[in-house]
Amino acid sequence: MFAVHLMAFYFTKLKEDQIKTVDRFLYHMRLSDETLLDIMARFQAEMQKGLGKDTNPTASVKMLPTFVRAIPDGSENGEFLSLDLGGSKFRILKVQVSEEGKQNVQMESQFYPTPNEIIRGPGSELFEYVADCLADFVKTKGLMHKKLPLGLTFSFPCMQTKLEEDLDVDILALVNDTVGTMMTCAYDDPHCEVGVILGTGTNACYMEDMSNIDLVEGDEGRMCISTEWGAFGDDGALEDIRTEFDRDLDLGSLNPGKQLFEKMISGLYLGELVRLILLKMAKAGLLFGGKRSSSLHTKGKIETRHVAAMEKYKEGLANTREILTDLGLEPSEADCTAVQHVCTIVSFRSANLCAAALAAILTRLQENKKLARLRTTVGVDGTLYRIHPQYPKRLHKVVRRLVPNCDVRFLLSESGSSKGAAMVTAVASRVQAQRKQIDRVLALFRLTREQLVGVQDKMWVELEYGLKKDTHPLATVKMLPTYVCGMPDGTEKGKFLALDLGGTNFRVLLVKIRSGRRSVRMYNKIFAIPLEIMQGTGEELFDHIVQCITDFLDHMGLKGVQLPLGFTFSFPCRQTSIDKGTLVEWTKGFKATDCEGEDVVDMLREAIKRRNEFDLDIVAVVNDTVGTMMTCAYEDPNCEIGLIAGTGSNMCYMEEMRNIELVEGDQGKMCINTEWGGFGDNGCIDDIRTQYDKEVDEGSLNPGKQRYEKMTSGMYLGEIVRQILIDLTKQGLLFRGQISERLRTRGIFETKFLSQIESDRLALLQVRGILQQLGLDSTCEDSIVVKEVCGAVSRRAAQLCGAGMAAIVEKRRQDQGLEHLRITVGVDGTLYKLHPHFSSILQETVKELAPQCDVTFMLSEDGSGKGAALITAVAKRLQQAQKEN
Repeated sequence: MFAVHLMAFYFTKLKEDQIKTVDRFLYHMRLSDETLLDIMARFQAEMQKGLGKDTNPTASVKMLPTFVRAIPDGSENGEFLSLDLGGSKFRILKVQVSEEGKQNVQMESQFYPTPNEIIRGPGSELFEYVADCLADFVKTKGLMHKKLPLGLTFSFPCMQTKLEEDLDVDILALVNDTVGTMMTCAYDDPHCEVGVILGTGTNACYMEDMSNIDLVEGDEGRMCISTEWGAFGDDGALEDIRTEFDRDLDLGSLNPGKQLFEKMISGLYLGELVRLILLKMAKAGLLFGGKRSSSLHTKGKIETRHVAAMEKYKEGLANTREILTDLGLEPSEADCTAVQHVCTIVSFRSANLCAAALAAILTRLQENKKLARLRTTVGVDGTLYRIHPQYPKRLHKVVRRLVPNCDVRFLLSESGSSKGAAMVTAVASRVQAQRKQIDRVLALFRLTREQLVGVQDKMWVELEYGLKKDTHPLATVKMLPTYVCGMPDGTEKGKFLALDLGGTNFRVLLVKIRSGRRSVRMYNKIFAIPLEIMQGTGEELFDHIVQCITDFLDHMGLKGVQLPLGFTFSFPCRQTSIDKGTLVEWTKGFKATDCEGEDVVDMLREAIKRRNEFDLDIVAVVNDTVGTMMTCAYEDPNCEIGLIAGTGSNMCYMEEMRNIELVEGDQGKMCINTEWGGFGDNGCIDDIRTQYDKEVDEGSLNPGKQRYEKMTSGMYLGEIVRQILIDLTKQGLLFRGQISERLRTRGIFETKFLSQIESDRLALLQVRGILQQLGLDSTCEDSIVVKEVCGAVSRRAAQLCGAGMAAIVEKRRQDQGLEHLRITVGVDGTLYKLHPHFSSILQETVKELAPQCDVTFMLSEDGSGKGAALITAVAKRLQQAQKEN
């Protein structure tokens, strides 16, 4: 019994000694976590270098764009051909991808041998042979009358891109096996955005943000990048961790100095590394009693499958003895233990290095997405990963240790190189079909120059109709006289009150104007107007307004002081004098009863009487558009046009009195409030209205009215976008065909979201964040489409607004008989101020349609408050001058 224990102790000690010997001999192959983190950082730097246009030529990691811009979303369906070229034989597959409520892929395939004379012959002969085989496959499978999309997996650096032209196939995608692996796994797991090949060769690909890829035009969306990481270290970046065995292996390879990272980790080289180590150890007398066989001296005699067999848990030692014996060696038990340990160190180093590079990719994805914790899936394929008993477990463990903030799932690919090519083709086919449908919708919003000129001409006609006595009653552009006949001259002075009613908030202002220095100081208070008052009775509305005035006068200590007042009332009014305005109709969601057809100044005076606490000198009823013009005219005497491009849309301008048939007198000018929002109510612009405009109109508070405003103003643009998104989702082109309850809610898509989404500084990640606020779970591709939709709707709005403005400035130029007109437009409104592109598109359109007019756009500073006070001040000045005369 004692002898048995002694023998067991002897063999255990011998085993430990052999393991220690190997550890000492291969000390440089053991990599600490600190070293791996350093390699990870080096690979990150190489990735960055490869993505940069200037640095890519000298980068060892080439980061090749694949032009695969989307991963499967589960809606792919149809029949596809897949051609897998990558060795001594190639495979052709018919892949059926069907939806039918669940994801399903069926494949039929056939292998075709590639004769040696074809492999070594001219490229043209190879591709003629491939085309013949493809024709045979199509005929055999009865596919002659179907024009099927074809995906090509070509696992080599270059490719001839044309097959025989008489074969009726659409070549949609050229894919390498790494991308195929990612796409195959992404079909089963939508979180998959990384593909790794660990086989004879090695590579990785991942989905990179387009904004980071200098090598390809465009910033929107993502594209799969094939890192070609096998060449990592070719520039000397890994010299400190390469061993003498790596150098010997490299010198004996077909491509010395190249693919150095691949030579340290891929299946093609692991067996050879083990052979070189065993040979050196035997020479040093550390193995096989110093004996070496001719097979041990022969390159390629130990393959990766041998390494995998030797590392098997139970039968590993027995396999090792058998393999070594086949090599003509006579290994002892200790030799077998040592050789097994050599294999472990070599394959473990491979897994460690692979984990470090993969961790760099995962960290980049996490940084791109700006996430504290990343959840992702890595699709993996390759014989090393599949057949080695310990490799996957080691790789997973080290990756998770290096990137603890990433929840990584590893998914083994099924037929990555062939099914993957079909999946890339299926996705390309889906994206192509979806793109056509999306483009058809967006095309409805792209206005030609001819259409814009048509809008300009029709607007001009409607302006003339509105000015003439006979046609005014039927005109859609009402051209309301404002009785504002003078512009500020800088002599205005005094204290004035201004009221501003134009939306859900109401303002009361005290405005102090000082002459000479053109100085204006304002004090104001904002009051809310509840919905029940907006849509209650007229008496309730004006009583609420007077209550707000009372609060303000108390707050400012002005009770009992009778100040001149300007009332900004931003709704269509027919005026008979500067202080009389009859409400034509409510807009902007107001529905207060007993107001339309009534004088709003009288209604305000009656409400003040009912209150019986103070009295006011109501000098002028003012539209906010006129106020905007006056505010800018105070700074720039050239300003004779006012434009509002905000919640609503309107324009006013100084018209020659001789052209205004509704008002007595021919001398001088008067400001006309066009109320151009009603342009098109007679159907004159129906040719450019879309089904979405009609849906927005029908769902509005005033169907059939304010049609131009509904195509150009901030109140409606978001709603147009919402209607388009619903339609695209119904067609399965967005949000995986799922319409969320939030998306069904009218008014949810506010115009401020358009401005945010279209911001040039906003990454798609932030666009997705905005959509998530709206309850829309969007993919990267969805975000691109939403951004395009927003851009098409807002661009059309700006162009239509520009066409209307071009009609005005051209009319002013011709009325004055000028060859060239210089004029300033005072502008206000959130759409103009906050939208990133609206103002520039509007200005470009005016310039294009009215080339003989030099138009300056000037932002107004509080037109509805300061402007009302200035109009009041000008009116008081003119009244005073009249008295003196």
